Amino acid sequence: MITFKRVNNLAGWLLFGVAFLTYRLTIEQTASFWDCGEFIACAFKLQVPHPPGAPFFLLIGRLFSMLAFGDVLKVAFWVNMVSVLCSAFTILFLFWTITLFVRKLIRKPDNALDNGDIILIVGAGVVGALAYTWSDSFWFSAVEAEVYAMSSFFTAIVIWAVFKWEQIEDPAEENRWLILIAYLTGISIGVHLLNLVTIPALALVYYFKKYPKPSLNGILSAFCSGLCILGLINSGIIPGLPTLAGKFEIFFVNTFGLPYKSGTLIFIVLFLGSLIWAIRFTHKREKVLLNTALLSLAFVLIGYASYLTVLVRSEFNTPINENDPSDILSFVSYLKREQYGSRPLLYGPSFTSKPISQKKETPVYKKKDGRYVIQDYRFDYNYEPGSSMIFPRLYSNQPGHPQLYQQMTGLVQDQKPTMGHNLSFLFSHQLGHMYWRYFLWNFAGRESDVEGAGTLLPWDITKTFPSSISQNRAHNNFFMLPLFLGLAGILALYLKNRKDLLVSGLLFFLTGVALVIYLNSPPVEPRERDYIYVGSFYIYCIWIGLGVVAVADGLRKLVGNTSRTAVLASVFCLVVPGIMLVKGWDNHDRSNRYHSVDFARNLLNSCAPNAILFTGGDNDTFPLWYVQEVEGFRTDVRVCVQTFLGADWYIKQLMRKINKSEALPFSLDTNSYAFGKNEYVPFYEIPSVKKGINLKEYLELIKQENKAIQVPLMSGDMASILPSSILFLPVNTNEIGKMNIVKKDFASLISDSMSWTIGNKDLYKSDLVMLDIIASNNWKRPIYFSSTMGSSNNLGLKEYMQLEGYAYRLLPVRVPGAEDGYVNSDLMYDNMMNKMAWREVDNKNTYYDNTYVGAPVATARIAFLRLTNQLLAENKKDKARKVLDRALAVMPDSSIPYDQISSNFIGPLFELGQNKKALDTARAMAVRADENLEFAKNNTASKSQDIHSDLYILQTIVRECRQAKQDTVATEYEAIFRKHLVAFNLYSEGSE
Repeated sequence: MITFKRVNNLAGWLLFGVAFLTYRLTIEQTASFWDCGEFIACAFKLQVPHPPGAPFFLLIGRLFSMLAFGDVLKVAFWVNMVSVLCSAFTILFLFWTITLFVRKLIRKPDNALDNGDIILIVGAGVVGALAYTWSDSFWFSAVEAEVYAMSSFFTAIVIWAVFKWEQIEDPAEENRWLILIAYLTGISIGVHLLNLVTIPALALVYYFKKYPKPSLNGILSAFCSGLCILGLINSGIIPGLPTLAGKFEIFFVNTFGLPYKSGTLIFIVLFLGSLIWAIRFTHKREKVLLNTALLSLAFVLIGYASYLTVLVRSEFNTPINENDPSDILSFVSYLKREQYGSRPLLYGPSFTSKPISQKKETPVYKKKDGRYVIQDYRFDYNYEPGSSMIFPRLYSNQPGHPQLYQQMTGLVQDQKPTMGHNLSFLFSHQLGHMYWRYFLWNFAGRESDVEGAGTLLPWDITKTFPSSISQNRAHNNFFMLPLFLGLAGILALYLKNRKDLLVSGLLFFLTGVALVIYLNSPPVEPRERDYIYVGSFYIYCIWIGLGVVAVADGLRKLVGNTSRTAVLASVFCLVVPGIMLVKGWDNHDRSNRYHSVDFARNLLNSCAPNAILFTGGDNDTFPLWYVQEVEGFRTDVRVCVQTFLGADWYIKQLMRKINKSEALPFSLDTNSYAFGKNEYVPFYEIPSVKKGINLKEYLELIKQENKAIQVPLMSGDMASILPSSILFLPVNTNEIGKMNIVKKDFASLISDSMSWTIGNKDLYKSDLVMLDIIASNNWKRPIYFSSTMGSSNNLGLKEYMQLEGYAYRLLPVRVPGAEDGYVNSDLMYDNMMNKMAWREVDNKNTYYDNTYVGAPVATARIAFLRLTNQLLAENKKDKARKVLDRALAVMPDSSIPYDQISSNFIGPLFELGQNKKALDTARAMAVRADENLEFAKNNTASKSQDIHSDLYILQTIVRECRQAKQDTVATEYEAIFRKHLVAFNLYSEGSE
């Protein structure tokens, strides 16, 4: 006999199979950009990633990496499979959660369900689960090695377990389920903290079961109790227990002279002993509720214990050891993410607030002579009276942020924001742009994958989009069908089970809107953040499943209450996830995509052996960590992350050997780079060295803390200054000649001193570290700067930098006027043509999103262009032709659409006699630019259209065609260019 239980289980596992197959077929084969390379490298060798870590995720990733059976090129695939498997299990538990909801709506025991009821329950579960399977944001995280897929799994299983617990009547079994839920919550801490926000809403499930006649006061009390549990875990357990252990450590070591770690061990023994005693005591006294609570706490701690691996592996000093949380005090800082600073939530300064003094916060300790001594304090600012405000949303004074606030809110220079401006920014940007836009991406439609892309609504089908948008693979219109079906599900819950509507509504709010308010995002983020809010999208897919019940209720009025009603409703509603699958497959299929790894290899291959490479952000650092730590590629190159260079723990790591890279040379010692020392080096010109100061002598003065170059700070401490805007570094020309590191063509440009203008600006510790390495290296190791780093990070040395591929090499050769460095064509030709790869980038069937077509592609095209122009300048036309042909072949317009950099290829094509190719390229780009500008002109609200790049393309095409004597087409394109200049009020006499 077919029972509901058997059908429910079978359907759940079938959906697991569908989800698993979907994600397996679309999985990234290697390390994606952003944090994936870091997580894969850290999982492979159990290293320490960025705070607050994800130790349980890394442990599971390590187990899966073993399935590569020694093939390091397969490690990334298997760690990605962790997300595939977790995502498939998420769909399984989502299905079972929806069927639990629907059974409560039907209000029949399982053994009384007829065929129509079973079909309706299963149909609702299938529709809701598949909608989430093929939703945009969840699918994105399901096929890469990030923590969000596993985090979603724990969210799903905890929610399912709570509603499963609700069905249990045996008190003993109830308590066992509560302990299981606590254990799962504890494990989830070692993945991501997003799961914890569900606790207050799930507390209502407990209340509604225990109190069949709920009251408003009871509901509020239950919700507040849930908030207290959330606070207990998030503040009392996660950082609270280690903080208390740290206080024990300092007390017992400093007061009684015990060895390091003894205070921590004493705290652990006392705490665990007390907990075990309390559990036994409540068991003997038959205090069931208190005993269950204590057991739950114990199992939360057991799950949380995965964080012990952070302390263990950090003490081992792994190559990637961010923040070095090797003792209990640094571990607390790691858990609290102190390196990222904090954002005001309920009260704080606005971006216009002026600091008037500093105030000491928590002390920072270091080990010295068997004790812990205070080396400095963390500081915060006191602001001028009346400048702070309640609920600050406009708070960031990071570079560029004040201008964006003013642009978004209409504030003028020096105008203080009001609560009206605050709320305007909250609703328009933080909620509107950074949440509801993402929500509609998943359940209405998405314009494209371009940064800042808007949504697609049903009536947009009549809109004429440019081909750059209409042919974008992420141009998906779901016609709001998922949205409407979810609204129908909300209506069904409202009519039939308002308790579950309240619970699910709070879950939706806490994992969405409340999270937006808590995170208090700045006016711009490095990337789209939709993956943060997948918890709320998960809840909405429960409502989509319940929408099948609403549709069935409507159909009953037409065809009666029969099994046919359930079948028709289920089949009809399956159209919704079907559309999501058809529209979403092509922009989630990551098969045959390898360029993130090739980009890292190409950057490393731009460097000479044993090089020192300065890199900038995540995407030119984490892929490098991956290829070095996992694939063992070019481990002789020491990657120095510019954003970490100001951290004392990172500087110490640079001072030791890692893999095949020897320790870096430094003139200053760890004392000069200790926390709080030389964090900020203000510019204060001293007339005696106005014309320049010897860099090595300057570093020696800093090391000595010489009063001649010190001034008092606001805190009262003394700080070293930068006394001149000009630095010089003596050069031993004989030694340089013996090293054979300078091209013969540039030998005449070597002088006995390097002199450059660093500028009359303040320095930071990271700048000081870079200068120290440059001065102390004495040209013994090649020093490179990644070409992806911003111009502000080159310390004014660009005229001394030689481009050799994706990186600039610092040499004692100055080419006057080389504001963007100079090119060694022989070396760069060999690197670009023989040592680099762009696998599958020419495959038009491979999907590359905005991350790939941004900096990685731009870096390659700029390198090809610089090399081509240099070869043409040297009259090496055969080589120039090969380079240009390679550039257009490996990144053709059909797979990676031409960008504004590509427009500069037109001139060299004409110069090399390839007129047809030049004209074809010009026409393709001009037509696309014209389309984009017409669209931008008629759709001023679109944030994804950059008119300046398209205008630049047209301007470049006109110029190159004029220079090539292609007057007919030049006139045609000039007319288009002028038309758009006029349309955007940019035309002036003399505009080309």
